[in-house]
Amino acid sequence: MSRPTKVLVTSEHEVVCSGLTTLLDAHPDFTTLVGSVDILLLEGADVVLYDVQGLLDTDGSELDRLVKENDVAVLAVTRDLRPELADRALEKGVDGCVSLDVGSEELVAAVEAAAWGDLHGDGSPGAVDFTVNPGHSPDLPHLAPREAEVLALITEGLSNAEIAQRLYLSINSVKTYIRGAYRRIDVQTRSQAVVWSMQHGLGRPPQD
Repeated sequence: MSRPTKVLVTSEHEVVCSGLTTLLDAHPDFTTLVGSVDILLLEGADVVLYDVQGLLDTDGSELDRLVKENDVAVLAVTRDLRPELADRALEKGVDGCVSLDVGSEELVAAVEAAAWGDLHGDGSPGAVDFTVNPGHSPDLPHLAPREAEVLALITEGLSNAEIAQRLYLSINSVKTYIRGAYRRIDVQTRSQAVVWSMQHGLGRPPQD
């Protein structure tokens, strides 16, 4: 009987690690680990799920180590409204991408494909090609740049007044952008907007 596939989840956000491991732990063929590249070296993971948010304010050296110094399949966990981060990950040589917003079935399929070395799919109708950037999907809402910027700052815990000061806008302009963004992403409250934005990679959660 073959051993379970070891999957390393690496992210600076605990909620991301928890969500991904919860989805994978229900699958009997996977053993999940959480940590950094050093955990990979110690435990010998087969597949790494790398949260592209780690590229936001860094030079990407950890991802370089994953890709260049280890014989392991690396899947970039992408944020749908930050497709440029997935592009950077692909440029650095990750094997494929999977959106943070997927359900358990597609996540399992992506990890299995990575373990088997078949991320391109088998070419049959309906086969998923995990080597492309899912953030370029036409199904995502088209937020105006200011709307996306305001949503990101809301996610980081800023008040309307603080957002106005940060962006050199009037309070009324900030409220207009918020209303427009809420309408596009189909939410009604600030907390719903924060959850949606975190799922799609806009902004960072407030620091404790």
